[in-house]
Amino acid sequence: MKILIVDDAAFMRMMIKDNLKKAGYTEFIEASNGEEAVAKYKENNPDLVILDITMPVMDGIEALGTIKEINPEAKVVMCSAMGQEAMVVEAIKMGALDFIVKPFKPDRLVQTVKNVAG
Repeated sequence: MKILIVDDAAFMRMMIKDNLKKAGYTEFIEASNGEEAVAKYKENNPDLVILDITMPVMDGIEALGTIKEINPEAKVVMCSAMGQEAMVVEAIKMGALDFIVKPFKPDRLVQTVKNVAG
């Protein structure tokens, strides 16, 4: 299973990756902004996207919209800091399947990925 992890903070990408590795996931693609996420999505066709909302160049909401245009069946989980409820609601309306609030609990991250990935 290929997972695209999108966050402008390298530290956050590493934390997500480390927690998912412990749960047995092994194939990761990383992007640091929405524009890069869209390019990597087209290039790699990942099974799941974990997408931060607040990023430079192109934010997560815009990236979600573009990814959903490329593949309406794309499985996307949004990642957001506290206080971004309105954006999370917007993302769910646009087709995101779930969301994780930062700072996230490792077990919540893994459970969300298992639930969404099927």
